[in-house]
Amino acid sequence: MARILPILDPTAIPLAIEALRRGEAVAVPTETVYGLAADATNPSAITAIYEAKGRPRFNPLISHVSDLEMAKAHVTFSPLAERLAAEFWPGALTLVLPLNDTGRIHPLATAGLPTAAVRMPEGFARDLIAAFGDPLAAPSANRSGRVSPTSARHVEEDLGDRIGLILDGGRCRIGVESTILAVEDGGLRLLRPGGIPVEAIEDIAGLAVERHATQPSEAVIAPGMLASHYAPNAAVRLNVTDVRPGETVIRFGGTPLPGEDQARMIMDLSPTGDLREAAANLFDFLKRADASGAACIAVAPVSGHGLGAAINDRLARAAAPRD
Repeated sequence: MARILPILDPTAIPLAIEALRRGEAVAVPTETVYGLAADATNPSAITAIYEAKGRPRFNPLISHVSDLEMAKAHVTFSPLAERLAAEFWPGALTLVLPLNDTGRIHPLATAGLPTAAVRMPEGFARDLIAAFGDPLAAPSANRSGRVSPTSARHVEEDLGDRIGLILDGGRCRIGVESTILAVEDGGLRLLRPGGIPVEAIEDIAGLAVERHATQPSEAVIAPGMLASHYAPNAAVRLNVTDVRPGETVIRFGGTPLPGEDQARMIMDLSPTGDLREAAANLFDFLKRADASGAACIAVAPVSGHGLGAAINDRLARAAAPRD
């Protein structure tokens, strides 16, 4: 089983770096969700991520950097990309940018694409990357397609028998993954809504972000584009207006639902309708709902503006038909 070590332990970074140098994958807290980190320049290390997660290798990984200089060593920034990085890094924004001629991010991390997804995280993860000296590929620290982890306990439950070290930084502040943007020919295309609302990005960029639903035939060029993802074992029923006997209920805004007196469990993402609180609770509530033993999780409507776009995206993928 994995060793769990608090990030405040003085040995946390040295032990993590030793494991990373050996090509191992280490679970690391970020402000979004816990990531399963490994050396983005080492094919054996990247393979360790895919094997631990059971992740399809056509699904690329985000490479996390400690500063802009490290990012520029691997990808090419346009003036627009630099402006966005200056405003939102460190933070929950991932940019998909062209690989340059000198970068060492391995093709296994990019799924062989001519672009790489890069992000600068906040806090401990950034300190670890700076100490390591190279980008760390770090998808969410869970088995592929399952609910993302927002605590060390979540990671242990899902991957504790597959990895050696989990660094415990407490509960993730944001609770949903980063927003992913492709920066293309002076334009911006949303690949995944996330912790930075699109409206905030448009304010800084001074132009509209292209939004469109992912199509089944569309090439996967960034994480989170698969139709079925973030899925609990139970079925998920969305935008419910009533509750069926035995369902577990996830509601929003403090509004009771007809029939919930027959529910197995009731949770409210935010009784006051606060989308930040709702995002921080989302994955934990999905895991708790799944653990309740209900065959179906009934989810009330959630407002779609701001962070609501990311919440509804994750819920739609959790409820999608599964292979």
